[in-house]
Amino acid sequence: MTAPRVPGAQLRHGRVSLALSFFVQGAVFALLVTRIPAIQERYGISDGLLPAFLAAVPLLAGVGSVGTEQLVKRVRPSRVLRCVQPVVCLALLAVGSVGSMVQVAVALAVFGLSVGALDASMNMLGVRLQRAYGRSIMLGFHAAYSLGGIVGASLAWAGAHWKLSLVLLYGPVVAVLVPLALIAGRWFVDRDHRDPVGGEEGPAAAVAPLAMRLLLPLCLVMAFAYIGDSTVSNWSAKYLQDVLGSSEQLATVPYNVYMVTTLLGRAVGDLGVRRFGAVAVVRTGTVVAAGGFAVVAAAPGAWAGMAGFTLLGLGLCVIVPQTFAAAGRYAFEHHGAGASDMAVARLNIFNYVGFLIGSPLVGALGDAWSYRGAMLVPMALVLVTLVYARSFGAPEARYGDGHERPRTADVG
Repeated sequence: MTAPRVPGAQLRHGRVSLALSFFVQGAVFALLVTRIPAIQERYGISDGLLPAFLAAVPLLAGVGSVGTEQLVKRVRPSRVLRCVQPVVCLALLAVGSVGSMVQVAVALAVFGLSVGALDASMNMLGVRLQRAYGRSIMLGFHAAYSLGGIVGASLAWAGAHWKLSLVLLYGPVVAVLVPLALIAGRWFVDRDHRDPVGGEEGPAAAVAPLAMRLLLPLCLVMAFAYIGDSTVSNWSAKYLQDVLGSSEQLATVPYNVYMVTTLLGRAVGDLGVRRFGAVAVVRTGTVVAAGGFAVVAAAPGAWAGMAGFTLLGLGLCVIVPQTFAAAGRYAFEHHGAGASDMAVARLNIFNYVGFLIGSPLVGALGDAWSYRGAMLVPMALVLVTLVYARSFGAPEARYGDGHERPRTADVG
């Protein structure tokens, strides 16, 4: 027995509300990571201790994602997201307003645990909503995240420019974002006409065990994509200034360009998936990203390096959303909606694995070898995606020759 089809208007409202949730998370995360130096100075965190603080957040986020896999067996992902998103916002405010290093460590721990649950439940809803639509919309949600990141980074820049304290920066932003998250949460949709009937709060139907080895290719793709992403976020400014000889001011530009091109690529990426199929889009994105790393490694000057980081944004931006979509689709086709949620939660862990590995890896290679050579390593890892590109195709949309047929929509 199946649930009745969700009305198109309800799906559209759910799509907008989830996009708002992605936007809020993008802004909050950017406000945290771009003000790390100010947080370090406020609480007197030493340079030796700072890496432990920074590593703890993604580690605890992984724990939060694992916990969410178990939680959504009993509570719908929409309930989880409604609860944890305000917690993430309030944890950000606590980071900027508590009075001691121990208290900020607790605030960052809460932030990490809740952001893991948020990322997992948010992408679960995105995968479910895309399934209900019957066409690619996942890239649009991640475009909203990128837009939120740009807004958050811009607010952080303004705060630094006007020498605002963290409380004065975070307080008004959180006062806006928490009500926005609560209002958006009223219209989340996490059931479509192919999901089994079940109580809103009742136990989930029994789900056949999901073999991790079947998800391993997509897990590797996710980790390698985030190694590439963390390379840009952590090393682009240093690379442009120290290796390519740019000014300090110009060295701040590549990451901003990367975020903008990521937004643009994701904004149009769903159209590409609908027209050409996910496999073709992922392959193209992989080649473009690898080309970007190659240009960065060989760049004779700062502007050529900037062009490489621009290509990186356009290429990497499609891989992560499509990896979530592919994992959810595969699990759903074989085991049902509950398995789709499990797959997303497990895959989400490799987001943090890539983030943890990427920056130290490039730094160690740069110190031991050269930073130009170090840029070739994430390039090689990203190219592994080509080996697993067929994993991104919808099983029901493949012809006998292995090609994927783009899917059409029945929802506006």
